Amino acid sequence: MDLEIVELSPDRLPAVVELCGRALDLPEDATEAPAIVDVLWSRAATDRPVVALGAYREGRLTGVLIGSLSGRDGSHGHVDLVAVDPAQRRRGVGRALLSYAEEKLATLGAVEVLLAGNPPYYAWPGIDVRYTPAVCAAQALGYTQDRTAWNMTADLSYDGSPALRTTAPAEERLAGEGVTVRRAEPADLPALAAFARSVFGGTWDAELAGSVGRELAGCHLAERGGEVLGFAAWGSSRPSWFGPMGTAPAAEGSGVGGVLLRRCLADQRAAGVTAAQIGWVGPVRFYSGSAGARIERVFFLYRRTLADR
Repeated sequence: MDLEIVELSPDRLPAVVELCGRALDLPEDATEAPAIVDVLWSRAATDRPVVALGAYREGRLTGVLIGSLSGRDGSHGHVDLVAVDPAQRRRGVGRALLSYAEEKLATLGAVEVLLAGNPPYYAWPGIDVRYTPAVCAAQALGYTQDRTAWNMTADLSYDGSPALRTTAPAEERLAGEGVTVRRAEPADLPALAAFARSVFGGTWDAELAGSVGRELAGCHLAERGGEVLGFAAWGSSRPSWFGPMGTAPAAEGSGVGGVLLRRCLADQRAAGVTAAQIGWVGPVRFYSGSAGARIERVFFLYRRTLADR
């Protein structure tokens, strides 16, 4: 095969962004190619091993793959992004990149590879079902589908959207109950991180760190007497994506969650986002009722044991 697979150095980042802008077929992904590459490569490399591969044909970059090891379980490798020049598809580029990535992740300790998001730095939960060739490739290469995830979309394109309903009356009521709702600042991160870890576990503390104080990102919190009752964040991975959010069990049913959600959505609208993606959704009814959100993007998650190669 007249194809060369090489490990990419950070100076190739602009070329990778340019290719992704052409190779990611869905407009919502292509538009955010710079943020996607940044979170999966530059930011993820600060706390976990990242593999960035390029496929070259006749000296031209025709495909890229970004993968990483799980920050929680080093036996799990992740393929976070595969993008192939539209003119070079069906010529073995994706297969060659994935084969090389499996070998490289194995040398780093992986015994299983997942085609699934690797929090806290991820751009998708898995493969969007509309990327049908990618779904077909995963199946052909022996990957097994083990989960399905979905996003919900909140329409921010018009003033009367349910997602943009004012929070003022609810905030006034909460204030009467001693609850303050405000924008989070960097000084709040230690308390927010401790709250997220103690109540929810996982990697939300790191995602909060990626939202507070960053451009095209933000976070709001609710507190009473200095005690955090809940938070909602946006932009940690991509400017158009909302999450994570969490409310203390003691505050459930108080309306805090809806207020925090819509404050973030208002921020996103002000930043120019017309359709917010509520990523990797759990409570569908909450987001439907609080913001008129609808299930839209659906993702298949795959895995493969490397011993089966």
